[in-house]
Amino acid sequence: MTTGTEDSALTIDELAARAGVTVRTVRFYGTKGLLPPPVIGPRRVGHYGRAHLARLELIEELQRQGMTLAAIERYVDRLPPDLDARDLALHRAVVASWAPESVRSVTRTELERRAGRALSGEDVERLAAMGVVEGGGEEFRVDPGLLRLGVGLLDVPLSQEAILAAREVLVEHARTAARELALLFRGEVSERDTRDVRSLSASMQPLVAQALLTTFQRSLRAELRQWLGGASQEDGSRP
Repeated sequence: MTTGTEDSALTIDELAARAGVTVRTVRFYGTKGLLPPPVIGPRRVGHYGRAHLARLELIEELQRQGMTLAAIERYVDRLPPDLDARDLALHRAVVASWAPESVRSVTRTELERRAGRALSGEDVERLAAMGVVEGGGEEFRVDPGLLRLGVGLLDVPLSQEAILAAREVLVEHARTAARELALLFRGEVSERDTRDVRSLSASMQPLVAQALLTTFQRSLRAELRQWLGGASQEDGSRP
């Protein structure tokens, strides 16, 4: 499980304030094993990092989606143990996408508060190109579930064109997977009552989303290892 030793600069009070919860809630999640323990610093003061904050925000998002504590514990237990803050933010974005569209109108100040950083004009333009925000001036329409993911992409060393092309690839493959899974599940539930079908759909959606995301992350890491390994061999073979 990620311990958040990187950038461990938040006290428990600061962590709770950043996540919008109480200190009691943070401690409760810790006793349940949903949050890893803090890094103990001088004077035995616990410090938390970005991974702690990202995990806490994921747990809160799961709760907002109506999941029980037991269901949240099962979800967190199935997460790969080596997820960093970016991985957890990606999971949170997927979780937020389960809910009906929740685009909200916010001011520039609120947009930056939700993003957790100052945003330049170029940053806002890139977020708009990714479909994360709309509008301009002092009022924006933003999907909170996608904002953190979009903000994370601002620091990725890829061109805007590459990011948008990657988005198209992911959307197309996601639609294909959704169609094939829908056909598979339809065959399983064709004789069941409508209420049973809806219940099964509500239960399967988070499980399928988590499975797809985890499988993708592992596959991408394997592809990168193979690519980097091949590049290293080519470099080594050069005179």
